[in-house]
Amino acid sequence: MSIRIFITGGTFDKEYNELNGELFFKETHLPEMLQRARSTLDTTVRTLMMIDSLLMTDEDRELICHQVRNSPEEKIVITHGTDTMTITAKVLAEKIKDKTIVITGAMIPYKFGSSDGFFNLGGAMAFAQTLPHGVYICMNGRYFNWDNVRKNKRTGIFEEL
Repeated sequence: MSIRIFITGGTFDKEYNELNGELFFKETHLPEMLQRARSTLDTTVRTLMMIDSLLMTDEDRELICHQVRNSPEEKIVITHGTDTMTITAKVLAEKIKDKTIVITGAMIPYKFGSSDGFFNLGGAMAFAQTLPHGVYICMNGRYFNWDNVRKNKRTGIFEEL
C-alpha cells in the first residue's frame, strides 16, 4: 500500500524568525518527520504550495483536486492550514469519490518542538490506511467526516458539529 502526501503549507511547516518574530515558510518538514518516526510506509511526498490557508484561493484548491485526482495512489494525506481545511475538504468531497483523503494540520509549528503536527501526521497516516473512500479531517487524535467537523477557535480543538 502506497500513500501520497501532498504539502500545502499551514502552521505545520511554518518557522519562526527570531529577529522580527514573524512566522514564515522555508521548506517542508515532512521528510524529516517521517524519518524521525521511523516510518516504513511506502510514501511519496509532493509539495504543491507553501502558504497560509487563509490565503488559499479557489485556484489553489483546484490545483489540489487536480493533483489528488491524477495521483495513482488511492490513499492520500494532505497537510493543510487549520483555518480553511474544511473548505478544501468540501471541494475535494464534491469532486473525488474513489480515494481515501485525510487532511491534517497543526496548531503549533513542527519546528517549535511542542507541535501537535507530529501526532496529527501519525494519525492521518493510520486513518488513510484504514478508512473507506471519502474525505476526512484528522486532528487531536480523531478523524472526522469532512461535513461534520469544525475548528473551535475558542479552544483550538476540532470537534463534531
